[in-house]
Amino acid sequence: MGTRLRDMIRSIRACKTAAEERAVIKKECAALRTAFNENEQGYSHRNLAKLMFIHMLGYPTHFGQMECLKLIASSGFPEKRIGYLGLMLLLDERQEVLMLVTNSLKNDLNHSNQFIIGLALCALGNICSAEMARDLSGEVEKLLQSNNSYIRKKAALCSVRILRKVPDLADNFLKPATALLSDKHHGALIAGVKLCMELCHANAGALEHFRMQTSTLVRTLKNMLTSGYAHEYDVSGFTDPFLQIRLLRLLQIVGHNDANASDIMSDVLAQVATNTESNKNAGNAILYECVQTIMGIEATSGLRVLAVNILGRFLSNRDNNIRYIALNMLLRVVSVDTQAVQRHRTTIVECVKDTDISIRKRALELVYALVNKSNVKALTKELLEYLKTSDSDFKGILTAKICLIVEKFSPDKIWYIDQMIKVMVEAGNYVTDAVINTLVVVISNAIDLQGYTVRTLYRAFQDWKGQESFAQVTVWCIGEFGEMLVNHVGELAAEEPITVTESDTVDVVERVIKDDRVKPETRAIALTALLKLSSRFPLCTARIKELISQSKGSFILELQQRAIEFGSILAKHQNIKEALVERMPVLDEATYVAKKSDEANVAISMDGKAESVSPAATRKPVANGHVKPVVAPTAALMDLLDLSVEDVPSSTQSAGDFLQDLLGIASMTTDTNSSQAQTSAGGADALLDLLSLGNTSTASPPAPAVSASTSASGFPLPQKASMPPSSNSLLDLLPTGAEPMNGVLDGQAGSTGSQSNSDLLGDLISGVPPLSAAKAESSLFPTVDVFQSKALKVTFSFSKPPGKLQSTLIKAVYSNLSSTPYTDFIFQAAVPKFLQLQLEPASGSALPPCGEGVITQNIMVHNNMHGQKNLAMRFRIGYKVNNQDALEQGQFNNFPTGL
Repeated sequence: MGTRLRDMIRSIRACKTAAEERAVIKKECAALRTAFNENEQGYSHRNLAKLMFIHMLGYPTHFGQMECLKLIASSGFPEKRIGYLGLMLLLDERQEVLMLVTNSLKNDLNHSNQFIIGLALCALGNICSAEMARDLSGEVEKLLQSNNSYIRKKAALCSVRILRKVPDLADNFLKPATALLSDKHHGALIAGVKLCMELCHANAGALEHFRMQTSTLVRTLKNMLTSGYAHEYDVSGFTDPFLQIRLLRLLQIVGHNDANASDIMSDVLAQVATNTESNKNAGNAILYECVQTIMGIEATSGLRVLAVNILGRFLSNRDNNIRYIALNMLLRVVSVDTQAVQRHRTTIVECVKDTDISIRKRALELVYALVNKSNVKALTKELLEYLKTSDSDFKGILTAKICLIVEKFSPDKIWYIDQMIKVMVEAGNYVTDAVINTLVVVISNAIDLQGYTVRTLYRAFQDWKGQESFAQVTVWCIGEFGEMLVNHVGELAAEEPITVTESDTVDVVERVIKDDRVKPETRAIALTALLKLSSRFPLCTARIKELISQSKGSFILELQQRAIEFGSILAKHQNIKEALVERMPVLDEATYVAKKSDEANVAISMDGKAESVSPAATRKPVANGHVKPVVAPTAALMDLLDLSVEDVPSSTQSAGDFLQDLLGIASMTTDTNSSQAQTSAGGADALLDLLSLGNTSTASPPAPAVSASTSASGFPLPQKASMPPSSNSLLDLLPTGAEPMNGVLDGQAGSTGSQSNSDLLGDLISGVPPLSAAKAESSLFPTVDVFQSKALKVTFSFSKPPGKLQSTLIKAVYSNLSSTPYTDFIFQAAVPKFLQLQLEPASGSALPPCGEGVITQNIMVHNNMHGQKNLAMRFRIGYKVNNQDALEQGQFNNFPTGL
């Protein structure tokens, strides 16, 4: 007989240790096995209930699965109820035992008792497999036409599961689903609407069919709006808001990309938007769904403005949840109707100052989306004012967004420089190295503003409070343009006059070196600035020597080495000093390409080892909002050698350049019209002897041509050659160990220079031919469908670059087969270790529904065992459907022969 269920639960909860609990469970399981073997009919339902409780605690219960089938096969309703409950809890569709219950389900679906039919439909809708769905779909289809609304409701929900398992059966459910749209019972109607939505997703023909039923849906929704009070359906004064929301969602599906259906439903949507009260949560839910429907169909501009105004009212709501969903929806709407959203700009900016961190983040993203050339100054001013008072948890996010706004929409260089200085003053410790790199390159290219910049930095530095990035940029500018600060070079008409002596200038650098808050990287930049100032300020040479010598005993090797080397140059090697400390040539913005990946590379195992490249990891937004590609494998190899991806050796190296490189100071080559200081071979030999280094030289290949580029704010920049490789970062003006600068802002690298770069580095280091090395030949291989599901299709076409049999250029085309748009699309791939893979950035991240648009992407595969092994690829595709993450993955081995 065993213990009662209540007694078992009490004994388990009374256990003080896990061992005691396991002992009790073991004892109860033994008793249950004995009861099952002895076939105790009187207590079988109680035994199964105990078994379900044990299962919920995480203990194995496979020995009781057959007991579920026995209870289901019994004739009584109580036994069937507990049997079906056990079936749904203890089993899933992967269990082979489940096939044994198919006959019992079929009998119960034809039972005369509506509750037994309901039990069978409930179980089938929860755990049915594809085989069971095919076997029992006929019975469920008949039940959809039952006279009993209880059965119709259950059958409709069960049909949804069947369609998900076997989409081919969609045509069988089309007619009964259409009949449910006219059902008077709200329970059956809401289940029927759900079934219609599933049919639209599963079958394009069904979508066209239900578009013809738009008038029926509109009539049903209008009747609900105009109907009187009904107690059984009333929720806070609204007639069945759950059904209204379902109908609105179905209207959105049928109206998407269909002007005729959208026009039919426009009046009722306007009626819902204007007549629904927003003082209750139920009303807000209906209004929100109405807004989503309006934005998802081919609505008129007036209807869209009405929807945006509803969201504007949501922003004034006291409920944080409502304000958040309003901001989230406005962020999606802004790309469709920016002007309508701009009307609520003031309210959105106020949300940036909200106490809720989630609202602040979402509002900040929306502000960023609203910025354009006409309002950038006003919005930046508002954000900078809030930056002064924002809390530390949010300051980093806010700083990053302000920097992006300033870089992308800056009207001119002087405004850009002013705003970046303000950001560094207010949040200098939150400014990233990438932002500093960008600012340095802009200053380097703004020749007419260099004097103004160094004076502005000097004024702001008087109130310096330890901001790291601010100190780095200031001491670098003083090292490069210190004489402009003293001599008033490039003074603007509106600029306030300032008198600065050479000693005052050195004071700034000394203050940075001696401040305990400053990192070693910043001190290293300051030492380099002092070396440069020794040539520009002869009267302060003795003081500069003393400041440099103070770092000779530093425990930090980098600082100690610089101090000793710089001290030796000042004391013994005046003949080469001028070449070492000359001003940096103008930095080429086109060579600055962001190296940090937005997403971590994903390693997927294949043949025990594989390389995986994510396209999002090879894309990074730069200053003008465009996306620059980064060839990920090459970039990783460059990191090993501390080389920039775009770095190319210059055609010639003067002795001064070589010595700069030797000292860890990267030199820049200018174009042929720029003058370069030359130093004698004797000077070079002297410093080489000083550092105990052999004088070895390496022949350099010709420097590639570089085309003109454009800065972050659209400023035209002069042509410059690329940076030669060096052991350190850009002129050591950035922190020691910082990543090499590959380029700045959004300047597009010259095609010839980039090609030469990639060819050289690809051949020298990775052996992987660059994607842009040559245009692929016309495809001689058939196009293949690599992957296809009900939601997505992936097609590959192939071609061979001229003269490179081991390399294959694959053009991937991604299509959305569903009726719902996808966002944040990303394709990741992995190949066996005898293959090497490079992914170019995809053409976009948004995939329109129903195949109306595609995303394309170029993939280069290099086969090191060409002719011996065929290509193979494992891939993973990620995207978002209605803000929900979705994942597809697979493997493709049937590549055409000869690749």
